Amino acid sequence: MFKSTSTQASASDPNLKSKQQAAEAVFAYLEPWIDRHTVLGIGTGSTTNCFIELLSNLKGKFQGAVASSQATEAQLKAKGIETLDLNTTGTLPFYIDGADEFDPHLNLIKGGGGALTREKIVAACSDQFLCIVDQSKRVDVLGTFPLPIEVIPMARSYVGRQIVQLNGDPALREGFLSDNGNPIIDIHHLSISTPLDWEQRLNNIPGVVSVGLFAHRGADKIFMSTASGVEVLERPQFT
Repeated sequence: MFKSTSTQASASDPNLKSKQQAAEAVFAYLEPWIDRHTVLGIGTGSTTNCFIELLSNLKGKFQGAVASSQATEAQLKAKGIETLDLNTTGTLPFYIDGADEFDPHLNLIKGGGGALTREKIVAACSDQFLCIVDQSKRVDVLGTFPLPIEVIPMARSYVGRQIVQLNGDPALREGFLSDNGNPIIDIHHLSISTPLDWEQRLNNIPGVVSVGLFAHRGADKIFMSTASGVEVLERPQFT
């Protein structure tokens, strides 16, 4: 049924400079909005870590942050930034995170680091989702990056069979459990031309906890680093 994939890690990141450039642009955008009452939602991954480095310059000038993963919580605490429970904060003004892919409508694939469920929760609780990427993440149609889904352990095989019926190629992420204690299945070879439909269809499979498609709650703004600087893209408004 399943192929196996391992989590992707690289000792050196050739796109680090681009990520830092985009993180600096988001930080410059946010800084005027931050005061001592501000609580920010912070995502997970190497791009977000670049933003956390900058955010540490403001520690003590804002209330704190809600982390989307245990790794992010540790990173924030290491920088002296207080972490807060989402149940006590109410709606957040901003959520800052990266993405594995985005399309022209600012729909996203996320979850390469395995934190998709908590990322989706914090994004849903935020007024604005600001996404930090480099130009390599831009695609016309989502699906080149394998789509992660988090599943209940007992449903793993069933979910895999349902994915095959949808012409997807499921691969169990080997040796990995989410912070919620669940396995991740990465779906290869999907062409996600209708992200809203795919998100709903996959979410409706019994045993699926969360899907790494952020279409119902996509990014509001994307800060994309390019060779000529950072381009800010805004989510189209449909009437």
